[in-house]
Amino acid sequence: MTAARRTRWVITATGLGGAGLLAASLSVRAGSRQFYLLTAGLACTWAGGALAAGPLPWGRTPEHGNMPHRLVVMPVLTGAGAFGLFYGAARLARHVPVLNQAVAAVLRYAEEGPAPLVLLTASANAVAEELFFRGALWSLTEQAHPLATTTLAYTATTAATRNPALTLAGTATSVLFGLHRRASGGVLAPVITHLTWSLLMLHYLPPLFETSPVAQDRPQASTPGNGRKPA
Repeated sequence: MTAARRTRWVITATGLGGAGLLAASLSVRAGSRQFYLLTAGLACTWAGGALAAGPLPWGRTPEHGNMPHRLVVMPVLTGAGAFGLFYGAARLARHVPVLNQAVAAVLRYAEEGPAPLVLLTASANAVAEELFFRGALWSLTEQAHPLATTTLAYTATTAATRNPALTLAGTATSVLFGLHRRASGGVLAPVITHLTWSLLMLHYLPPLFETSPVAQDRPQASTPGNGRKPA
């Protein structure tokens, strides 16, 4: 088996395995031991596959015209700006029952379980996804429309969850992270952008959906001894 063929095989197997693990992780109870085991396995799959596929470029050096502030500061600002756009879109999505339910279904995984473990899980998967999609897969397809290829692959991966909100978010962020990969020449910039966006979303989005209009209008299930108010 040639090196190129081996790389393609590794990336294909990693992509299929990662998609399956992502779908499985979002089908188990939030905060459960199974969830954290599956998401840990997911991060290891993305990162392991990326590293097994070959060396990963971290970014162009300053002498190639990429100053340090472009590798760190701009990705942080871009991640924060992307969060602002997503936060505005989320406020609108609260009024659309299908999207409200889809977003709330994902956010429940951020609300249950110890906060440090939730942050660690989200951060590890954000980094691992970038190593694979904007690292190994981008390098493999660099001569054949890598931005389109990695976006389609990431969209297909999130579509495996059958959650429309996650799929839409995956498509939009994949384009954004891919643009940083192309501009910086490596995975460091998209990793920082992804981390910034993810951590802001984890902190600010769950409270927004606790008070969503759809959630407030939903009839409360009558359970004996249940004195809780509707979410």
